Amino acid sequence: MNRLAGLTGYCGETAELRIAAAAIHRGEEPPVTGLGGSGTIFITGCTLGCKFCQNRQISQEGMGSLVNHDEFVRICLDLQDAGAENINIVTGSHSIPGIASGAELARKQGLFIPVLWNSSSYENVSALDLLKDTVSVYLPDLKTLDSGIAKQYFNAEDYPETAAKAIIKMIDSRELRFGEPRTKDSLGKPISAPDEIHHETVIQSGVIIRHLVLPGYLESTKNVLRWFADHAQGRALLSLMTQYTPVYQNKEQSDLLIPGRYVDEREYECVLRWLEEYGIDDGFYQELVPSDDWLPDFSRHNPFSSELSRTIWHYHREQIAESK
Repeated sequence: MNRLAGLTGYCGETAELRIAAAAIHRGEEPPVTGLGGSGTIFITGCTLGCKFCQNRQISQEGMGSLVNHDEFVRICLDLQDAGAENINIVTGSHSIPGIASGAELARKQGLFIPVLWNSSSYENVSALDLLKDTVSVYLPDLKTLDSGIAKQYFNAEDYPETAAKAIIKMIDSRELRFGEPRTKDSLGKPISAPDEIHHETVIQSGVIIRHLVLPGYLESTKNVLRWFADHAQGRALLSLMTQYTPVYQNKEQSDLLIPGRYVDEREYECVLRWLEEYGIDDGFYQELVPSDDWLPDFSRHNPFSSELSRTIWHYHREQIAESK
């Protein structure tokens, strides 16, 4: 589609950038959260159609509002001023040109913290070239290497080969490097965080590959772990996620999407054994805590739990500063 001419692609978006929310978020991996939290910017639209997307309000239902380059820059700088360790662009694959130019402009206006690319990996390599001077850290998903699962649940049968190529490109372009977390915000105010989410170092460059375990599809996870051991071990970190939550498609919760349950204890233990079997020890894995308490609701000013998030900007066009 010629989105520059106002047409919409599969993502449901034109070439104009739309954003749902921006927040200091403390629910990411420890070196992403650091001390100050991650400055997450949630982009409206998505190149995939995941049937159990936790962010479907913004990825599939169009929640968000248009922002121009000046407003995007202001959002980035406001997050930095609030003490964010990084600018974490969430699901921006369909808006790479606009985001890349916006981030470059933000750099010229004083943005000094790393920019993170948090995506599904459903991106072609030439598109990623547009980010080479903008992004320091990549947080790609590797959802599956099974084309049948990709077609059934993500609406993209070619996802496995596309994502694998994209992730290799990311790994080849950025080496792992860490630094000290921020201790003060831009006004000189000390940054504090609960001990359980404080991390001594923050990632400045490199790749963290995320994989969500799907209940009932352990063979898919095993293949992903094998791929990581063969292609990424020692060059990237792994983030193994067990937070899969059955998501209902409507408010009446009458149309439960499959898989319709949480990961169970047996599956969890099996996956941990595979980590040992493949010698994967660089990265993180979640504790098994079946719950939907963490699911976001982007119709609220603070989409997440107040313990996890502090909203800086919301698509209602209201600037929210907790300190004011």
